[in-house]
Amino acid sequence: MKKALITGIAGQDGSLLAKYLHDLGYEVHGVLRGLAYQNLNHLAGVATLHVADVRDTASLENVFRKVWPDEVYNLAGQVFVPTSWTRTEETFDINVGGLTRLLNIILRMKPNTRLYQASSSEMFGDQTGALNEDSVMKPTSPYGVSKHAAHSLCEVYRNQGLHVVSGILFNHEGPRRGMHMVTRKITRHVARWACGDMEGLELGNMKAARDWGNAADYVKAMHMMLQQPNAEDFVIGTGVCHTVEEFLHAAVEQAGLKWQDCSHLVSVSERFTRTNEIWQLKADYSKAKRVLGWEPTTTFEELVWSMVENDVSEIASLGTHIAQV
Repeated sequence: MKKALITGIAGQDGSLLAKYLHDLGYEVHGVLRGLAYQNLNHLAGVATLHVADVRDTASLENVFRKVWPDEVYNLAGQVFVPTSWTRTEETFDINVGGLTRLLNIILRMKPNTRLYQASSSEMFGDQTGALNEDSVMKPTSPYGVSKHAAHSLCEVYRNQGLHVVSGILFNHEGPRRGMHMVTRKITRHVARWACGDMEGLELGNMKAARDWGNAADYVKAMHMMLQQPNAEDFVIGTGVCHTVEEFLHAAVEQAGLKWQDCSHLVSVSERFTRTNEIWQLKADYSKAKRVLGWEPTTTFEELVWSMVENDVSEIASLGTHIAQV
């Protein structure tokens, strides 16, 4: 039985990946900084949890020695772009330092362990057209730079003989998406409107376009990458862009509401406008399709519906106590 160790297991991707690997027959272990996480209920009977911090080598070594994994999926990270401007040192310590510590542990202790690194489309910066593994990377935020640095480290350690792959994942969403991310913020508000709470929604640049896919599809690609005989990087996306405004309109429609009845609840606020805004990100996932046989299985409309349906169900079950975003 293969053993997998997932850092950031309590997040959207980590909890989905844990279930997927468990169903494949893996013995799954996860790293948490503590036990106060929203998604831990999804991990019951799926993974063994260990408390450690990717900023602390000793705690990582202790977990690694206990688990002795065949595969490591490094999903831990400071993932919120605006936060990277105010907590830049922490962003780099987690996103770059955390990966460095893991790679050095593997190199010293068990060099046949394979590692998956969660890279990001934010590394490309603001560019037009579909982007692939050979596209120029010019990040526009500290977060993007930190991910680019970590991505580059993977190549350095591959040259040392480690089997390290990077998944350059474009935006991927789902019902377990964090409340601070714009897609979940939208579906949560729209769900509340559907349940009778007409609280206003403040957004930033509604013309920003992203390639949004289903996180449940993307974790399958993570596993597929790590099973290849050669360590390579892969872009994962859908090849289709939609604006924030289109996402909002789709959510309203999926909730059974009319835009003319909701438009007055939406406003644009400068405090949600990103520094060095990226106007468009679109994936060319042709390599993943050709080499891995991977393709997205969820349409944009199906993705939005799954998120709205989940939030309507959650809020309706709360009755008069409407959850705050």
